[in-house]
Amino acid sequence: CISPMEIVTLVGASGAGKTTLLQILGTLDKADSGKVVINGQDVCRLNDKQLSAFRNREIGFVYQFHYLLAEFTALENVMLPSLIAGEKKNVAKDKAEELLEKLQIVDRAGHKPSELSGGEQQRVAVARALINRPSIVLADEPSGNLDSNSARQLHELFFFLRDVYKQTFLIVTHNQEFSKMSDRSLFMQDGKIIG
Repeated sequence: CISPMEIVTLVGASGAGKTTLLQILGTLDKADSGKVVINGQDVCRLNDKQLSAFRNREIGFVYQFHYLLAEFTALENVMLPSLIAGEKKNVAKDKAEELLEKLQIVDRAGHKPSELSGGEQQRVAVARALINRPSIVLADEPSGNLDSNSARQLHELFFFLRDVYKQTFLIVTHNQEFSKMSDRSLFMQDGKIIG
């Protein structure tokens, strides 16, 4: 159970099942047994269309690689989930600009991903994950491709966003320093959380 506004890190060796767990929690894969409840909703009971809408509304994703669309600007990339959710373009734009401002990259809003540094790309990816104010953000090694300074800044950003937006995070990481900073750290081994 993860409480609202909690930053929980998930650590474990490669192959322990961390990414699989995130995919199940993110409704991208189904569990063999048990149930997944997010914001009071048992997601195992939803059909594919309902799952897609639920995922877009309630779950934000940040990956090790940013997965920004190369042909769109930073602003447009951040706006996309909001537009998919049916938000009016001007409202989505305002929300995206606010997030980019909070993440201190609004001056890069008109740039395409190839024109951004790795740290800037990840900040855009984080803004995109937050645009619909999800119940939880699932992050899979979000600082794995960043230099140590950019990684530290990204980790500090998660705490800032938790405080400002009352956001909940579950973050897979190999970064021991970040894991120690989190509210709680879980250890996974052979597909099971053991502590």
